[in-house]
Order: sequence, then structure tokens, then C-alpha cells
Amino acid sequence: MMSLIISLGVILILAILYMIFRVSNLITIAKGPRDQRGGTANKVNAALFIVFMVASLGGFFWYSIAYFDEYNLPVASDHGKWTDTLFWITMAVSVIAFVIISIVMFVFIYRYQYREGQRAKYYPDNHYLELAWTIIPAIVLAVLIFTGLRAWNDITSPAAKDAEVVELIGQQFAWTARYPGVKDGALGKNNYKLIDDVNEFGLDLTDKNAFDDFKSLELHLPVNKEILLKIRAKDVLHSVFLPHFRVKMDAVPGMPTQFKFTVTKTTQQMRDELGNPNFNYELACAEICGRGHFSMKMSVVVEEEEAYEKWKASQEAWLKQNPDYLKKVPDALKEAAMIKAGMQKDPGSSVAEAND
Repeated sequence: MMSLIISLGVILILAILYMIFRVSNLITIAKGPRDQRGGTANKVNAALFIVFMVASLGGFFWYSIAYFDEYNLPVASDHGKWTDTLFWITMAVSVIAFVIISIVMFVFIYRYQYREGQRAKYYPDNHYLELAWTIIPAIVLAVLIFTGLRAWNDITSPAAKDAEVVELIGQQFAWTARYPGVKDGALGKNNYKLIDDVNEFGLDLTDKNAFDDFKSLELHLPVNKEILLKIRAKDVLHSVFLPHFRVKMDAVPGMPTQFKFTVTKTTQQMRDELGNPNFNYELACAEICGRGHFSMKMSVVVEEEEAYEKWKASQEAWLKQNPDYLKKVPDALKEAAMIKAGMQKDPGSSVAEAND
């Protein structure tokens, strides 16, 4: 009942305000036209527009220059340099257009403020102006679009044969990486129908390349070597974001994506450059994927290729960590799977167990 009374009260207040507005309009009409000549307030307002223009543009450029290092991360990849170049070209075009339009707009307000005896000129159209502000932006945008498209095609093109291939799986709310084993250097096949609580990649154990694949909760990358990230999502839309490498690619359920890039600075080199011994690269999710989105990140380690290969050689195959899944390997491939995964067959048992 109280809610109904409040609702009726609000409606009544709105109706009264509307009636006051209508009565005010009728009184204005009845009084006839007023003298519309400008006064001191008109000149003051026109001058304030110029003050606002100067102050706002000055503040814009001051902030952009003074805090440049706080929003511009150092780049650590080959394609990132070209991506940054395209970004700053686009930014320059946009800022120049913004400044010109702002100056013209505010200057026109001041220049053509109301003055006694001054009348506006009837100027219906100008074909040359219309052609200019249609063709010039079209040419500039076409150049920006095609140069960006060229960079995008290069990023998503097939990787080199010797590229390091790493698969990233996104799920609420964590990233997991899958690497090919050092014995074959190739990722095994996967099938989403095989995904369960343990086999989170959906590894197809009928494929011999899957036997030595291993899992990592850190993303290790070699420096100065082409890397191909194969990206999948298990549940909702995620997004792989490596800001220092200028890598940004969505992880879409049911639609694998990929990104090709080359890192140019190791973690230690970036620490030295920034003077920060605690610096670490980071993989973040750039898509709001649920309540735990804020925690969806992964540590990234960039190292020399020799150290990277040593780290890979020290990792245990997923099959070795989960020997119960050996039963899913075809009988004809069991022995090869055990050898490739670094497992031994117990003479007294058909169950495989991990080497010490």
C-alpha cells in the first residue's frame, strides 16, 4: 500500500510540474515577443568559450606529455614496434583533426556572436567543400585501414616451420599452457569431447604426438625466435593479452585462434631496462568473463633459447603425470607411448608408473 501511495505522489508531482510549465509558456506567448538584443552577458559568454578552449587543449597536451611514461608500456616484440607506429600515426591524425575542429568551433562562436545589426548570410551549400571533407577523410581512412590490415594479415599468417608452437587454454578463471615434448617437437591432436576433470586439454591419446606433450602454469617463451600461440577457450569468451608484446587475441569457445610474434627482450633485459628487479611479464584476460575475471592472469618468463630448451627438457609429460590414462592409448601404441612419455613398464603389472 505504501508503494502505491508513493507512486501516486510522484505521478501527481510530475503532473503539477508539467502544468506549471504549460502555464509559463502560455504567459510568455500572451506577453508577446521580447527584446532579444545581446548585452554584456553575451560578450562574457563568448569570451569564456575561448578561455575554455585554451584551458582544455592546454590541459590535454600537458597531461599527455607529462604522464606519457605511465600509459605507454615499453615494447618487447618485433611486430609490436610496427603496431605502435600505426597507433601513433592514427593518434596523430585524430588529434590534428580534433584540435582543428575544436579551434574552428570555439572561434566561430566568438567571432559570430550576436551583434546589433549583424545578420547571418544564407549559404545553402558548397560542392567543393563537401567534396573536400568527404574525399580527404576517405583517403586517410583507407590508408590507415589497409596498412593495419597488412599488419593483421602478417600476424595471423602461417608461422615458419621452425616456429615455437604453444597452446593456451582459457577457462574460468585460469590460463593453462600446453607444450610439445622435446622428442617430437609437435603438439598432439585434441578433441573437445575428451575433456574431463583431468584431461583438461582434451588430448587425443590415439595420436602419438600427444604422448610427450606437457602442461605448464607458467608461459615460458624463447627470445628472438618466432612463436605461434594457438588459443582455445573451454567455457566463455576470454582474451589473451600480453601488453609488452602487443599481443591481443580473443579466445573463443568452439573457434580456435592464433597469433604469431617474436619476443625481443628477455625478462632480465626488461628488468635492467626498467631498473626494476621484481618486474615480470604477464598474461592477462582482456575480456570480462565473470566474477573471477580480475584474477585471471599468468606469469610469463622470457629467456634465452638455451635456457628455454633446458626448461622444456626438465618437464614431465602429461601422460607420465597421469598414468591412468595409458589405458586410453591403443594397445599397439602403448609401448611407444611409455617410452615417449618417459615411463617404464612394471614387469609384474600392466599398469604404467612414472620414473623417479
